[in-house]
Amino acid sequence: MRISDLLAIGELRLRLLTGDPAREFTGVHITDLPDPGRYLSGGELVLTGMMWRTAPGDAARFVAALTEAGVAALGAGQAWLGHVPEDLVEACAAAGLTLVEVPTEVSFRTLAELVVPRLSGDARDALGRHRRLLTAVSEGAALPELFALTAAELGVTGAVVSASGRVIVGSAEDPVRLARAYLTAARLPCRVGEHTIFGVGRGHRAAGWALACDGDLLDRPDLGYELAACVAVEHSRMEEGRRVERRLAEQLVTAALAEAGPAELDARLRTCGLDAAEPYAIVNATVLTADGPGAPDAATLGGQVVEELLDREIIAAGRVDGAVGLVPLRGTTTVSEVAERLSAGAEVLSALPGTRICVGLSGALTGAAAVKGGVEEAGHARRLAEARGGGVVTSDEIYTHALLLATAPGDVRRSFADRLLTPLLDYDGRHQSELVRTLGTFLDCAGSWNACAERLHVHVNTVRYRIRRVEELTGRDLSTMTDRVDFFLALRAR
Repeated sequence: MRISDLLAIGELRLRLLTGDPAREFTGVHITDLPDPGRYLSGGELVLTGMMWRTAPGDAARFVAALTEAGVAALGAGQAWLGHVPEDLVEACAAAGLTLVEVPTEVSFRTLAELVVPRLSGDARDALGRHRRLLTAVSEGAALPELFALTAAELGVTGAVVSASGRVIVGSAEDPVRLARAYLTAARLPCRVGEHTIFGVGRGHRAAGWALACDGDLLDRPDLGYELAACVAVEHSRMEEGRRVERRLAEQLVTAALAEAGPAELDARLRTCGLDAAEPYAIVNATVLTADGPGAPDAATLGGQVVEELLDREIIAAGRVDGAVGLVPLRGTTTVSEVAERLSAGAEVLSALPGTRICVGLSGALTGAAAVKGGVEEAGHARRLAEARGGGVVTSDEIYTHALLLATAPGDVRRSFADRLLTPLLDYDGRHQSELVRTLGTFLDCAGSWNACAERLHVHVNTVRYRIRRVEELTGRDLSTMTDRVDFFLALRAR
C-alpha cells in the first residue's frame, strides 16, 4: 500500500508534511518509545503520539532510529502536543523520511482498522496481533495478563527477570543465571541454554529488565522484540507512576536537611505514606560505571538500581550526594534483612564489567526528625562502601576507625601507610622474615606476647625479638598506645 492511497482516504483527513507520497509500506507499527529501532523490521508506517518528545533535540534522535531501521514513513499524532513540531518536520525532511500529520480526532486504532483490509494477509495478521497486544497494555493489563495473551497470540512463553535475578513475571528455573547472562552478553538477543535473552527498553543494564523467552528465537527475533516492546511500555508506565512518590520523598529530605519545623516534617512524612511511629531506614546509593558520555550519572543509576533490588518497596527520593531513599521496615523486617537483600543483588550485578554498586544503609529510625541524621549516616556508610571498592555498608560499620580511613583521601591513606610500613616491608623482602605479619598479630592480641606467640606457633622470645626489630626500623615504641594505634591504622589502610 502507498502513502498516497492512505492520503486518499478522506475520512482520515491526513496531511503530507514532507517526503514522497509514492512510498509503499507493508505494515503499521504504533510506538511512543524514544528509540524503537530494535522493534522494527523495515517497511512499516510508524504511528507515534510523540510522548517521547521532551526537548527539540529528541526529534533528530527519534528520526535517526527510524531511518536506520528502514521504515517507510512516519505518522505523527497531534493529541499529545496539539501540533506536529517544526523540528520533527525538519528532521524528517533532512533524513528523506515521509511524514504524515494525523489529526487529533483520528485515533491510531481507527486508522489501523481502515488500513488493515488493504494490506496483505500476513501483514494484516501481524498488525492485528500487534494491535491486540498494545491495546491490552494501553488498557492497563498487568504483566501476568500480558504474558498469557502473548502465549496465545505469539506462542511465546518465558519470564522477565531483573538484572539482579528477581523474577518480575513468568517462570524461570534459574533467574540468577539468566540475569548474569544478560549482564555479560556482548550483544542481545543471545542464547542461554534453553532460553533466548532480549533486553527490555534502552536503559542501563544494571537497572534493566531481561526478557527470557523459552526456546531458540534467534531465527525469529521479531517475536521476542514484539513482546519486549510491550513489556517496555509497562515498565515505563510503572516508572511514570513513581514520579510523584519520588518528588514527595525528595521534598521531605530537602526539608529535613534544611531543618524545617517538626509540624512540616511530620506532614511531609505522612504524604510519603509513613506515620510517625512506623520504623524506616535511609539508603544512599551510587553506581560507578566505566561508560562514556551519555551514561546516567552515578546517583541517578544508583536510585534506579536500589529500587529494583528492593522490589520497589523503597520510597525513592532525590539526589543528596548520591541517591537517597526511605525504606519502610514493615512487619518484622529489620535493617539486617534489608542489607542482606541489597548485598545479594549487588553480588549478581557485580558480573557487569566496569560497574561498582555502592550502598550505605542507616540504622532503624522513627519520626521525621530522624531523617536528617539518617541521611548523613547512610551517606557516610556509602562513602565507606566506595572506599572499599563497592558493596553494602550498614551504620554498624561506620562508627569505627573504618569511617575515619574512608573519609581520608586515598593519597593520604597510602602515604600514611607507606611511611610506617615501608621499612618493615623492605626488611621482610630482603630477609624473608615476618615482621609485618607479627606486628599485625601482636596488635590483634592487644599486645599479649604469649597470645601472639601461640597464634604464630613460635616461641615467645621470637615474638619479642621481632617486635624489637620493628621498633628499631621505625623509631616507634609499641609499648605506647599512640604508636600502637598508628600501626593499627596503617595496616588497615594498606
